[in-house]
Amino acid sequence: MKEITIKPAGDSAVQIFCGGEISEAVGDKVSALTAALRNFFSRGNVAGAGEVVPAFSSLLVRYDPLVTDYEEITFRIGKAAVDLELAAAGESRGKTVEIPVCYGGEFGEDLADVAACNNITEQEVVAIHSGGLYRLYMIGFLPGFPYLGGLDKRICCPRLKSPRTKIPAGAVGIGGEQTGIYPMESPGGWRLIGRTPLTLFDPEGILPLPYKAGDMIKFVAIDKAEYGEIAAAEAKRKEKLRRDKGKEAGR
Repeated sequence: MKEITIKPAGDSAVQIFCGGEISEAVGDKVSALTAALRNFFSRGNVAGAGEVVPAFSSLLVRYDPLVTDYEEITFRIGKAAVDLELAAAGESRGKTVEIPVCYGGEFGEDLADVAACNNITEQEVVAIHSGGLYRLYMIGFLPGFPYLGGLDKRICCPRLKSPRTKIPAGAVGIGGEQTGIYPMESPGGWRLIGRTPLTLFDPEGILPLPYKAGDMIKFVAIDKAEYGEIAAAEAKRKEKLRRDKGKEAGR
């Protein structure tokens, strides 16, 4: 892969830089290289190679320093990047994941502030936010927290001066030029404009994370009644999967 830079990250990892900015083109490189390396390593081609973790414009590759070293892992990564870029290119953009969101009111108490910040109506904020398609560049901060690119500048808004100590799971917020979803209850300083009834991160591990880095996120506006229906369906889905898991364990 052209225009990548590999640097050490401690004594058991290397960081691969695919560009100097956050953009679709760089994101595609990161996703393609991530897919290529995971595929390459899964076949046992590089002794000691471990987890591959993508970020906005780079990715981290962990390795076992008792099995291999920086020079060897760097050489093998460089070779894999060249050999496998085209094979992984088709996986770079990922799938489109729809996230239902109930905007405003008790679900998005900062919607009015975002509207006032941009001199538009609350309805316009909802239309613009739900009308976009967002690239999921990386997952971090919290398990399952998606950092999304592509927020329309018409609804950008600074973070809160004083972060909240408790934000509910599923809250959808805007922080500067980014939007994202709090997958679990957490402190945070992003302005909350809505909430999704989906369970994004399940600490029990019964419900899988619905997205990964490289996917595209599409927010779909719903009303309060639909929110309740989807939340109830999510609870039933989890209970069914829990029962099925219990039956499998009992066999």
